[in-house]
Amino acid sequence: MAEPSISTALVGCTGLVGSQILSVLSTLPSQPTIHAIARRTLPTASLTPTLHPHISATPSDWPTTISSLKPPPNVLLSALGTTKAAAGSLAAQRAIDYDLNLSLARAAKDSGVRVYVLISSAGVSTTSPFPYSKMKAELEEAVKALEFPYTVIVKPGLLMGDRTESRPAEAVLRGVARGLGRVSTALTDWWAQDAEVIGRAAVKAGLDCVEGRREEGIWVVGQGDIVRLGRTEWK
Repeated sequence: MAEPSISTALVGCTGLVGSQILSVLSTLPSQPTIHAIARRTLPTASLTPTLHPHISATPSDWPTTISSLKPPPNVLLSALGTTKAAAGSLAAQRAIDYDLNLSLARAAKDSGVRVYVLISSAGVSTTSPFPYSKMKAELEEAVKALEFPYTVIVKPGLLMGDRTESRPAEAVLRGVARGLGRVSTALTDWWAQDAEVIGRAAVKAGLDCVEGRREEGIWVVGQGDIVRLGRTEWK
């Protein structure tokens, strides 16, 4: 009898990293089931027979969607996040980046999901004077406290890739990183990673946990690990 397919759930699947995670999952030879939860229609290129889009323009309904998945997914991957500019205020950004992310994680834990993968950020701190950094770090601590059998925190540096929205300061840094990367990836690997590499690393880390190749507990995937999992060891 064939082994059952791995089932995954993904939120934040239309952003820079989330779209790469969706692409990676969609092209895996193992053909995992993908429950993609989003506010808008997914790109046609991502559509595969194993993809199950759950489209709702009301994000507050998404935790209920997670709870309704039967059987529960083996792993929930979250690349959900926004900016203060896109959200309209710091409070509105926190409602998505922290409150909604935590609600989704709680719903997954209560449903029996064993592996939780969060895309966070390098250098964040609960004592940071910068609201974004502080919020990201607080979310990390909150999801750790949920005590999933496996909690994976992926912490990239500068995200490399083509964004749909304008972020001028990031664009300047990405230009510098691209220039250095043409000389040698060693000049950028420690502070900037390509979104595709981050997506691969998140999927690899999650599947390693699902398939029992990691011990239970908290796994912080730093920038070196991202490069190793998403490029060096990627097959």
